[in-house]
Amino acid sequence: MCGIAGWIDWEADLTTQRPILEAMRDTLAQRGPDDAGIWTSRSAAFVHRRLVVIDPAGGTQPMVRRYGDRNYVIVYNGELYNTAELRQDLELAGHTFRGHSDTEVLLASYAQWGPSCVERFNGIFAFSIWDEYNQTLFMARDRLGVKPLFYTQNGGRFLFGSELKTLLAHPSVQPEIDLEGLSEIFIIGPARTPGHGVFRGVAELKPGHWLLLTRQKMQTAPYWTLISEPHTDDFDTTVEQVRFLLQDAITRQLVSDVPVCTMLSGGLDSSAISAFAAIALTDQRLGTLETYSVDYLDNDIHFHTNQFQPNSDAPYAKLMTEFLQSNHHKVEIDTPELVEALKTAVVARDLPGMTDVDSSLLLFCRAIKRDATVALSGECADEVFGGYPWFHREELVNAPTFPWSRMTHIRTGVLSKQLLAQMNADDYLAERYQQALAEVPALPGENAHDARMRELFYLNLTRWMPVLLDRKDRMSMAVGLEVRVPFCDHRIVDYVWNVPWSMKSCDGREKGLLRRALQGVLPDEIVARRKSPYPKTHNPAYLSACRNWLLEILDDRTSPLLPLVDEAAIRKLAQDSHTSVDLPWFGQLMNLPQLFAYLAQVDTWLRTYKVVIR
Repeated sequence: MCGIAGWIDWEADLTTQRPILEAMRDTLAQRGPDDAGIWTSRSAAFVHRRLVVIDPAGGTQPMVRRYGDRNYVIVYNGELYNTAELRQDLELAGHTFRGHSDTEVLLASYAQWGPSCVERFNGIFAFSIWDEYNQTLFMARDRLGVKPLFYTQNGGRFLFGSELKTLLAHPSVQPEIDLEGLSEIFIIGPARTPGHGVFRGVAELKPGHWLLLTRQKMQTAPYWTLISEPHTDDFDTTVEQVRFLLQDAITRQLVSDVPVCTMLSGGLDSSAISAFAAIALTDQRLGTLETYSVDYLDNDIHFHTNQFQPNSDAPYAKLMTEFLQSNHHKVEIDTPELVEALKTAVVARDLPGMTDVDSSLLLFCRAIKRDATVALSGECADEVFGGYPWFHREELVNAPTFPWSRMTHIRTGVLSKQLLAQMNADDYLAERYQQALAEVPALPGENAHDARMRELFYLNLTRWMPVLLDRKDRMSMAVGLEVRVPFCDHRIVDYVWNVPWSMKSCDGREKGLLRRALQGVLPDEIVARRKSPYPKTHNPAYLSACRNWLLEILDDRTSPLLPLVDEAAIRKLAQDSHTSVDLPWFGQLMNLPQLFAYLAQVDTWLRTYKVVIR
């Protein structure tokens, strides 16, 4: 994995702009701690930071290659999992290669097939290619949006980068937000509307899209979308196909020239990845699987069951490590470091985020990075197979808004009346929800219930899943760890998308189809375990620390947060030690402590990025 950035300018001479390019490059140092590079021409400049995973000697970037009478330059962040097949096809077409990196294969693919090359890729990627002969820039992002790619255009100047901070390092991009940006932060956040960069004039290339820039114009278009069509396989065939696709995806994603491990919670998803990874390592005689789990100091004392978190991970993680005979590492996080990392997590994400869900992952990844460079993780199985409570509880299924963000009154209750009057929060949220529903590819003849379930899956894949993918990318890359997500293999998503709800929810269980596919692969106790989300701390010291931090901010009359919030309402929440938010105001895990922490993160973000509200 890497960090990429670039600058296309039809007016300035970019060969004279190295100090700015170096500043942009340096913002990506954590994403690529192993190497750095800059390439410039008069109208185009690329910068790169590299995390070495494949072909240390032959994968240096920016990579320049000549095909026929044309020079092409690429910067690329990601991994292709079908590199061997692509390379074989390209060699048959007459291409030769200097190394064995997927970067060179990707660039040759573009030279051979042009923009349609992206349709052949199986992987996670964000890349940009400059065609020196035609003076054109081509960019693309993987189908599910695992890897980020932001951009901004102003007149004849076009900038792109892996992270928002990279664009902000350019003097022409100012940290300004308007009313829409504030709505993204306070009403949609920590999610984002697809393509929205929050800062004024900044956009994100949407998942499954490409962008083509010429002197005359810029255009973007999708190269992949979900297609609704009848599912023709019977149940047994469907189970077999799911098992095959999952095992193949996991095996492909073990390819690396550096140490690989798995994140193992003892839940269904991470256990499946670890089990198939262990099988592949044994088959390839590559040694014992390294597994990692995360927990919190004294969580065994403070843990309590609730509707969103029915059990703790520790006993199940132990069961799986014994089953796999893996070399297991348990990472334990204490409350003070968890709270302190909330500030670091804001800078990693460039925005207020999922508070301790972010900061704990950041600390977890930092611990893993001491021994490994690549990890496999179980994200996205719930979105693909239907694991969340909002797929199964009637009031959530039929909620007239995003089911993970129903408690709008909790959000608006802490905002200033002036801001609320300007934002029109309910209308903004309703508009974004209707926008998402309008995109759903309907299946003619589908009954009303199945049609609604299809809508829910679409909402989860396109609006909820990106929140978790952003989190995983930013927190892991902030410490130079590459995390791969096999459940995001587009072949799995394409196939399961059209599997009817009756099959997905077989046996009356969440992710029933996936459970069936994993019978005989995992211990029965793991297959039967109720879904439990990413672990959070239950230590009351965390609530106390976040509350005190927010109160300190309120006491600081220079805080940029103060004009945006209802100070009295927040103090009332903070003073009542018995106050609780019965249902999370975002997702499954963000409750009262996370509300305090989110507001404190907003303050950190406004100060650190010197945000100007227009």
